[in-house]
Parts: sequence; C-alpha cells; structure tokens
Amino acid sequence: MNFQQLRIIRETVRQGFNLTDVASALFTSQSGVSKHIKDLEDELGVELFVRRGKRFLGLTDPGKDLVAIVERMLLDARNIKSLADQYSQADHGRLTVATTHTQARYALPAVVSKFKEAFPRVHLVLHQASPGEIAAMVQDGQADIGVATEALAEAPELASFAYYAWHHSVVVPVGHPLEAVRPLTLEAIAEHPIITYHDGFTGRAYLDRTFANAGLSPDIVMSALDADVIKTYVELGLGIGIIASVAFDPLRDQTLSQLSSAHLFAPNTTRIAVRKGHYLRGFAYRFIELCASILTESVVRSATRPELEGEPHSQSGGPW
Repeated sequence: MNFQQLRIIRETVRQGFNLTDVASALFTSQSGVSKHIKDLEDELGVELFVRRGKRFLGLTDPGKDLVAIVERMLLDARNIKSLADQYSQADHGRLTVATTHTQARYALPAVVSKFKEAFPRVHLVLHQASPGEIAAMVQDGQADIGVATEALAEAPELASFAYYAWHHSVVVPVGHPLEAVRPLTLEAIAEHPIITYHDGFTGRAYLDRTFANAGLSPDIVMSALDADVIKTYVELGLGIGIIASVAFDPLRDQTLSQLSSAHLFAPNTTRIAVRKGHYLRGFAYRFIELCASILTESVVRSATRPELEGEPHSQSGGPW
C-alpha cells in the first residue's frame, strides 16, 4: 500500500469513476491507474469498485469504508507538512481564502489590510467562487478558509461559524418614485422590474421565499452574481435592485439611493468555515479572528476537533 494508490482511490471517486479523468488529474496513465487499483485490491483481498466489464460504476461496501479512511490519511499527510512549516517558518507561507465577490469586495478588505500588515510574508490568495464551489474547495483542501452566506453550514465535513448578519436592501436611481414610499412595502417593490442575485447567491432563496410568502410574484428581469453588476444595470434604468445592504457605498454609489428595507427581509448570516481535522497555521487562525474577534484560536480548534476540548493547546499550531 502506498500514497499514490490512496490518491488514486480518492480521485476515482471525485472524477465520477472515470479512469481517463483520474489519470489526467494525477498526471499519469490510465493503465497505471488501473494497475494501482488492482494491486491494492489484491493486497487487501477485496474488490473496492463495482464494475461492468472495464467500466467502474461505483464503490462496493468495503470501498465505501475505505474511502473514508483514505480521506483521513491524506488529510493527515498534509497536516504533517503544515505542522512542520508552522514551527520552521511561522510567519511565512500561503493562505487560501475562498469567498464570493460580495464578501471579497465589501466585507473582507479591512480584514485583508490588517492581516497583510501583521503577516507581510504570507501569500494571501482570495479565490472567488460560488457558495457550493467554496464549500467543495474547503472540503477538498484547495482552500484553508471559506467565507459565504450559503452552503457552508450544510456541509458535515466543515465547521462553520457566524461572521456577521446582514439584510437585503433596495437600491434605486436617485429620484425614483419608490423614494417617496414610506414605509416601503413588498407590494410597492413588486410593481417594478427587479434586478437581483442569481439563484444560490447572497441570500437569493430568502428573497424568493419572502415574496412567495406574501403571495407576490415579482418580475425579476435580470440576475447577476455580484452587487456591482446589479448596481450598474440599476443605474442604466433597467430596474430596481435588491442587494446585500453591505454592498452599498454612499461615496461611490452617489447616483443611487438605498431604501430602508430591513423591516421587509429576514436577516442573513455570512459564515466562516474550515474543514474539520485540517491543521491550520497560526496565521490562518489570526485571519479568522480579524474577521470576528470572538472566533479565537481556542474556539475554532474546539469546533474542528471537539474530542480535544479541554486539552491544552499551543497558540501557534492547529487543531491537534
């Protein structure tokens, strides 16, 4: 048994049991992939995959059990390297944060500025993606930290924490008739074409539910992935916008008005997530604490490895 065999087992599942894709992802040959799998099955004395001829269709029962162990082993292999780096070069390394455009543009700039001041030698990567992609990146180890409103709390492999709460907000061109509607109502909003977030982004599901519960079917004429695009088309007069309240900047958005809407829409919570069992470098804990001061290293560690709660922790290491 070797690590290459374990990587192949994991990648076979990730690639939907397509060995050609597995070989491509691992920069090897398909015949090599097949041989590694056969050798491991021979060594273990069980078949790991359900086959139809040469095609792999899924996992056998022992295969399902093995994959869970393989994931832990490969995660801990990465943890060993991170542990060594933590003690050999504590203020030097790479931190990957997967997040949405809205968070990267409006919520994180102050955090990133303070972080880079404290850790100038750490290469910080902000990877913008959809909430589902963010959750997958953190689970797969492609990102150390995920920041998003959707998807993170539902992933059992992740420990997620509340970052901040926010409401949706209506934005209109200056001089729009809705500025005179006090208080603003859902019925008044629904009389106008609406530009808002794409499905699955920035609380869109809550918006749809709010209108549906009021018996309204708003005319959503455009949807976009981020607030800047939404505001651009509102400025062009194509509709009114519904965006995250944090995405309105009075200094930059002087051609738009933000209408008081908190009484109409339920609050949303943006969350920070890390993978359970993932060894975080000291600077990763510091990034999280800069986001929310209550999320200290001890709080995050106890959530990622609850079985260690109450044991003494080093303030520079990970959840061990």
